[in-house]
Amino acid sequence: MHMLRSKYILFTIFLLSVASVSAQKAERDYIRKGNRLFNDSVFVDEVNYRKALEVNPKSTVSMYNLGNTLSQQQKFQDAMEQYVAAGKIEKDKMKLAHIYHNMGVLFQAGKDYAKAVEAYKMSLRNNPADDETRYNLALAQKMLKDQQQNQDQNQDQNKDQQQKQDQQQDKNKDKQNDQKQDEKKDQQQPPKSEKKDNQMSKENAEQLLNSVMQDEKDVQDKVKKQQKVLQGGRLEKDW
Repeated sequence: MHMLRSKYILFTIFLLSVASVSAQKAERDYIRKGNRLFNDSVFVDEVNYRKALEVNPKSTVSMYNLGNTLSQQQKFQDAMEQYVAAGKIEKDKMKLAHIYHNMGVLFQAGKDYAKAVEAYKMSLRNNPADDETRYNLALAQKMLKDQQQNQDQNQDQNKDQQQKQDQQQDKNKDKQNDQKQDEKKDQQQPPKSEKKDNQMSKENAEQLLNSVMQDEKDVQDKVKKQQKVLQGGRLEKDW
């Protein structure tokens, strides 16, 4: 009985070993096939790397290669997800350096220069001898500085424009207030033309009264003169 149990255990271990070897072989075959297709610039395929991940979901090699394939197809967000997943579980420093380098390239392409700088720094921490990454880091740092300067200039311009708008609004408010005050004064005081007309009417009345009084005096003088002529028996002609 003990012998049968031992044989069963050994047989089970053998089957598990065979299955593990078979899975590893399948993973390697998918990766190799994917690499061949990746190296062929005419045809890009991600299917084999995904099949390799189905066999081994923790295969950082498959994640990294799939990320590269997705990047080549300009599926940058999907590619970044693969790099991030690989970076969380990969232990080999050289592989980590490659992962972070590629992350930096994607961040730089998206003009997220701050994250690109951090990714390149992580790559150099794992492989300080990588001159290409060092060059990319320097370039990303320069682009980040230029970007920040442009943002500062834009903020200053926006502030100046806002100040000018505020000043113009204040001027418009003052002008409106002045107009309202002028209108209020005009409503409280009679128009100058009316006042002038009233003055002219008063002067005309005085002139008319003087004229009437003068006419009456002339009439009286004529009556007196005629009376004297009649009394003297002689009528004189008017001049």
